[in-house]
Amino acid sequence: MSNPPELRYSKEHEWLATAEDGVATVGITRYAADQLGDVVFVQLPAVGSTVAAAEPCGELESTKSVSDVYSPVSGEVTEVNQDVVDDPSLINSAPFEAGWLFRVRLTGEAGVAGELLTADEYETFVNAS
Repeated sequence: MSNPPELRYSKEHEWLATAEDGVATVGITRYAADQLGDVVFVQLPAVGSTVAAAEPCGELESTKSVSDVYSPVSGEVTEVNQDVVDDPSLINSAPFEAGWLFRVRLTGEAGVAGELLTADEYETFVNAS
């Protein structure tokens, strides 16, 4: 499995990329996308809404099931990826690139859901599952 080393990962299989301006990008990992199968519908939080760390904030529907999207951080949603809403298959084809889900302005360090894992730690976690 190839997880970008600059990202952090949750045990719910979301990834987080933080920027210096305090806005983080959230998506799901390739492992999660592969487990879901072909994603056919995406429901994301609305711009301006507040998300809470470790709480569901959206849904992904695939040919196999419906799964919650959990925010790995707390904050205000500043942007959603309309391309993914219009073409959910981007989550399967490019989960770390074009398939990102939403961006959130962080509300301090307390906004992070527990321990986020490094790429190596996440890989160990997935392999132990």
